[in-house]
Amino acid sequence: MVDTLLANAEVDDLRAILRATLASCPPSTASAFTAAARKRLVHINSRSRPCATSLFDVTSDGLAVPTPSLHASLRRSRALYGAGMGVASMGILTEVVLATTGQRWDLDGETADILAAVDQDISQAYQSMKEELGGGRVTDLNVARSTIQGLKAAVNESLGDCETWGGEFPFEQALAITDYWKI
Repeated sequence: MVDTLLANAEVDDLRAILRATLASCPPSTASAFTAAARKRLVHINSRSRPCATSLFDVTSDGLAVPTPSLHASLRRSRALYGAGMGVASMGILTEVVLATTGQRWDLDGETADILAAVDQDISQAYQSMKEELGGGRVTDLNVARSTIQGLKAAVNESLGDCETWGGEFPFEQALAITDYWKI
């Protein structure tokens, strides 16, 4: 009967049921849940990254607007860092930051709002990455280091690009993280 519920319930209902279940169970249940989530995410290729050229479209006035691919990439990144896979999540977010280079956007528009959310996502992925490292779940420390180095390079490239066109740099928190965090 539970499978019938899973197959037919609305996503919002499943989300509410799952939250209530996890909140009312011992902490070990949430740990088991995130372990199962990580196993599933690894199984469906958590290391795949989006193609940077597909994340933004350019309007007729030359401004970048988000694509469905960007939204899908952000959902994927959030699922990864939410499951404690900050390293993999950070790789996706690095591609998003790289995709902003060469783009222009309305400082009060949807793209600016999404990029501000990406900056917040980077902070969350950073926290997830710290917990992943602290929990001993990172099998290759060099991958984590290169991920942070890649983010740092992308953030600095985006900063330089924003300065060339007078845009407001959207990744201030990411800049601080990459300046101060050492693995």
